[in-house]
Amino acid sequence: MAKFYFLALTFCGSLVFSQKRDSATLISEVRIDAYKKPTSFITSTKSVSVVSENLLNQNTPERLLESINQIAGARMEERSPGSYRISLRGSSLRSPFGVRNVKVYLDDFILSDASGNTYFNLVSPELINRMEIFKGPESGDFGAATGGTVLLQTQNSEKTTANLSVGSYGTFNESVNFSKQFGKHFFQIFQNYYRTDSYREQSAVERKQIFIKDNFKYSKNAELKAMILLSDMDYQTPGGLTLEQMQLNRKQARPKTATVPGAKEQDAGIRNKMVLAGISHDFKIIPNLSHFVLAQGSYVDFENPFITNFENRFESNFALRTHLNYQQNWEKVSAEWRLGFEGGTNNIFIKNFDNNRGVEGDPQNFDKLKNNSGFFFVSQKLNFNEKLFSDISLSLNSNAYEWEKLYPTSENGKTKFKDQLLPNFGLTYLIGKGFSVRGKIGKGNSAPTNEEIRSSNQEFNLNLVPEYGWNKEIGVRKQFGNILFAEANYFDFRMKDAIVRRQNERGQEFFVNSGATVQKGIELLLESKNFNLKNDFLSNFKFRFSGSFYDFKFQNYQQGENDFSGNDLTGVPKTTINSLLNFTFFNKLSVDYSHFYTSKMPLNDANTVWPDSNLIGNIQFIYPLQFEKTRLNLFLQIQNLYNTDYVLGFDINAFGNRYYNPAAKRNFVLGVKVDF
Repeated sequence: MAKFYFLALTFCGSLVFSQKRDSATLISEVRIDAYKKPTSFITSTKSVSVVSENLLNQNTPERLLESINQIAGARMEERSPGSYRISLRGSSLRSPFGVRNVKVYLDDFILSDASGNTYFNLVSPELINRMEIFKGPESGDFGAATGGTVLLQTQNSEKTTANLSVGSYGTFNESVNFSKQFGKHFFQIFQNYYRTDSYREQSAVERKQIFIKDNFKYSKNAELKAMILLSDMDYQTPGGLTLEQMQLNRKQARPKTATVPGAKEQDAGIRNKMVLAGISHDFKIIPNLSHFVLAQGSYVDFENPFITNFENRFESNFALRTHLNYQQNWEKVSAEWRLGFEGGTNNIFIKNFDNNRGVEGDPQNFDKLKNNSGFFFVSQKLNFNEKLFSDISLSLNSNAYEWEKLYPTSENGKTKFKDQLLPNFGLTYLIGKGFSVRGKIGKGNSAPTNEEIRSSNQEFNLNLVPEYGWNKEIGVRKQFGNILFAEANYFDFRMKDAIVRRQNERGQEFFVNSGATVQKGIELLLESKNFNLKNDFLSNFKFRFSGSFYDFKFQNYQQGENDFSGNDLTGVPKTTINSLLNFTFFNKLSVDYSHFYTSKMPLNDANTVWPDSNLIGNIQFIYPLQFEKTRLNLFLQIQNLYNTDYVLGFDINAFGNRYYNPAAKRNFVLGVKVDF
């Protein structure tokens, strides 16, 4: 207990600042987008967190982990560099890799496919200018997801920058961003190249990316947007280790056994190429009525040499989103209505071969899978005299898939899940200036993704059904003058038919519905403004503290003869405490000092394996140099400052006790960012 209080006091004193970043703005003073429905943060009915440029600057070049993990209720994990998953309030229960059960948008466009899977690692962190993270079901505007929704926003102001950095384990990163207004066009082109050998054997990463967008405001009432994202990522996968193997050699890849070859021998990894292109149109028909529509398509070439097979996947996707928006203001009441539809289709051709040391061998299975999903939605926002704010939404969600076996047998079928009517209701009351209380209740639903219906055991799991549940929460937001902002939330989420991961003796995964879960938690945020100390030595400081305190349990969960009812939810820590410190010395040198505390968590449903808690510290130094119109920011990042032995992403319910993916020891990134 004494250790916990010491950590809490340490983190409460944590600070953040950036000289040319949004350091002067408290989170309560920003406006959130909520997918083209801007509103004040302090009056929002939603459980939302904003990741501003301030937090994004904490990331290393290859990942968004440091930024996301500063958010209470959000957790990003790294099984190995390039292999990431995002959990919102424990939603990674079903995600061995990638992002599932979390809807992701990029500006106007949709990154998640029709089945709910998102290749989040294909987006360079340096492309993102801001994030909004919505925790819990938000079915009205965003459709079926029990975890939450993430909105990624790219550059929206004129800027020309170049980044170059090198680091430990052969890390190299360069990027160029050009954003400029040309008449009625706002044009952006972004390019990035990143590579590293990484800490462990068989864990090298290489990513190439180009992003182009054109926002064409061709009249005062209409705007046309177009974008294209090209991404090519190649990363090796070292595989999980047992505790004994990790203690013997943390850097080794998964070794071979008497019956199964090792990860290095099979050249295990993922090579993923994606092109995503889309166009959207926003038109104000009359002053109070507007219409929005987007159409997009993507193609994915996915190659995965695994220990037991070599898989090729070819995916084509198409999505459409459209809605009508109406606003009306009266003397003491204002209202907004939205009526719309979002839908998509996802076609996959999957081919599995023997893996002959990283080369395709004899064919094993060829299958096809097609997923169709969509939802109609209606929402209403009411503002009563700038005191009482309500947000009511309802969506009708449908999901179906078709499957076909092509080789070595021929068989096909269709499955349609029951349509789900998902309501959400939120209420916020402004007690005084900068002081609000809110309540929210909503239902969420999440169908199995394609990778869960047809997982790496190469079998169609036709018995898998969507998980669903009701979420209730209350919260309070309070701004103390222009100095300090505090937020506290309590939620209670009851989920049925929760989807969980299993592994067979060959390390191949499959998924089952586990019964029910009860997920209760408290999330806290404390943030200060940037304090100008008017001192030549210590010039400025700012602090930020966040924490999550969870009590997640299985309920009515029977696995064979084992009753796991009452066990803690697998892979979810009870406590996480995060902080970010900044000191600015001599009005020049900025020092960001961050901590991430993670408590113990069960690694299997039986709750028989619990790794130790850990405390990870990072530090970053930024020194600016000004040359007429050019600004250079020299920076040095030291990750895992205390050289801690820890794991950043466990393999939960892993067969053979291979739970552990050791993270890097102390490492460095040195670079320069140039603003022209």
